Amino acid sequence: METQRSLIKSFKYAFEGILFSVRHNRNLRIHIGAAILVVAASIFFRVNAFEMGILGIMILLVICLEMINSAIEEMVDLIIREHRQQAKIAKDVSAGMVLVASIGSVIVGILIFVPHIVRMLR
Repeated sequence: METQRSLIKSFKYAFEGILFSVRHNRNLRIHIGAAILVVAASIFFRVNAFEMGILGIMILLVICLEMINSAIEEMVDLIIREHRQQAKIAKDVSAGMVLVASIGSVIVGILIFVPHIVRMLR
């Protein structure tokens, strides 16, 4: 019974983390908005299940990395009060991680959607 309560608490804390991230992270809200547009476009263009799977993985990757970036930034701010080069590097690298994944997602989106757009325009 205690294990079940512990599991329920773990899920509760995880959902609290997600809600905190959505409420306090503008970039995450932007990524979620983009994800909604991508899902709507995939429905409109009737992308196949494989393509939708790839899009879903990319969406989840970017959202997860944005949340990791936020956690790193919060932790660095908690530990380091004054400006230090190492803290800046940690924040910049984690932000760069999100940027690389976002650029990769855009490239994947282009590779998936362009053939559907070309087909529609014929």
